[in-house]
Amino acid sequence: MTLTFTTHWRDELPGFYTSLSPTPLRNARVLWHNAALAQDLGVPDALFTPAEGAGVWGGETLLPGMSPLAQVYSGHQFGVWAGQLGDGRGILLGEQLLADGKTVDWHLKGAGQTPYSRMGDGRAVLRSTIRESLASEAMHYLGIPTTRALAIATSDTPVARETTEQGAMLMRIAESHLRFGHFEHFYYRREPEKVRQLADFAIRHHWPHLADESDKYVLWLRDVVARTATLIAQWQAVGFAHGVMNTDNMSILGLTIDYGPFGFLDDYQPGFICNHSDYQGRYRFDNQPAVGLWNLQRLAQTLSPFIDVDTLNSVLDEYQQVLLEQYGKLLRSKLGLFTEQRGDNELLNTLLALMAREGSDYTRTFRMLSTTEQHSASSPLRDEFIDRGGFDAWFSTYRIRLQGEQIDDAERQRQMKSVNPALVLRNWLAQRAISDAEKGDTQELERLHQALRDPFSDRSDDYVSRPPDWGKHLEVSCSS
Repeated sequence: MTLTFTTHWRDELPGFYTSLSPTPLRNARVLWHNAALAQDLGVPDALFTPAEGAGVWGGETLLPGMSPLAQVYSGHQFGVWAGQLGDGRGILLGEQLLADGKTVDWHLKGAGQTPYSRMGDGRAVLRSTIRESLASEAMHYLGIPTTRALAIATSDTPVARETTEQGAMLMRIAESHLRFGHFEHFYYRREPEKVRQLADFAIRHHWPHLADESDKYVLWLRDVVARTATLIAQWQAVGFAHGVMNTDNMSILGLTIDYGPFGFLDDYQPGFICNHSDYQGRYRFDNQPAVGLWNLQRLAQTLSPFIDVDTLNSVLDEYQQVLLEQYGKLLRSKLGLFTEQRGDNELLNTLLALMAREGSDYTRTFRMLSTTEQHSASSPLRDEFIDRGGFDAWFSTYRIRLQGEQIDDAERQRQMKSVNPALVLRNWLAQRAISDAEKGDTQELERLHQALRDPFSDRSDDYVSRPPDWGKHLEVSCSS
């Protein structure tokens, strides 16, 4: 199969990028590739085994039709206007044209300095590329919208972070890398016609059914709001903390993008901060829904030159309703509730309060709850709690609620296990794979990737265990 690339961004958005090619690493070689995704995209196996070097995965060659460029955008970082940002270490190599007429970006991360690198070196390290490859694939198989990882190239190039590490590149795949920050960039440059141009581009390629609507911009923004609210509801339900929800890290398509200091909850701590650079806790786990709305408000502001403020506020008002509806639906599914009844919120909040008080493992608790038998007062989950009396009182109320569902245990357990994963990408699992890979051993990386493709099946290995003592205190920063 021949790979075909197009150049929509380059051709339709002049002035929104700088043309340049990647800067190869020294002695680069392919470390890992995503065989399943490659097959879906029709990428030949031979591309992952170049005769020498790392080929396109290391920025050494381009495929026919590729026309590399670095996009410019701006953004608010930790709530503060940061001005011009842009692809400081990433280059959009090309947009692959798929058989169904859709396109996907091939974006090479760690590809060297660009005009938007500011004081950065334009590089990524092996640690961060492995973390992103694992996290994005974990999210994909959990059913959460995300960018995807196609390949990792490693090298002998030293890169200075907290310590000196191996330079690496990640080929990231996404339907689009269009961010809230793209719109902010031209709004703050007082170029509203370019903001409108970006909106037209987004609608033309990703919302074509809106193109002929008289109120297409309002309908488009309404969908962006809904996608963002739904995404964050999914994060909260699975216990995922992004760690750096700056507006330049927010996808207009509602994708999880820019994995850095992320973390899945181990112990249930509503105020969990996964980014040790987040000194004020702006991006703590329980604040993500509020930050999502704040970021949408920044996006809506950029559209104010051609959408009146009252309409913008009306659309933004829909965020909370969508978020609560989606989150409620997801949490009822996690509890095995298939109807909505008064008292459900109290039932959920009582459980979460008990979990927070005891530091219960978030993923294990809901997975073990999935084995509940509605007519049995015993539960393996009981032994996970110190406050047995508190658990017993809650569990008695929960069983009564289940008995009103008119669904047998086997079917309910099956459905609960389909939404309560046995396996999530805990930081210690990622770190173990990284440590081995940095020594040249990729067996654990491959094994973990394989396991993450099946997160809802029961397992007996340590992938579903509580973290070991050393894994409870891992610190992750923006350089990750």
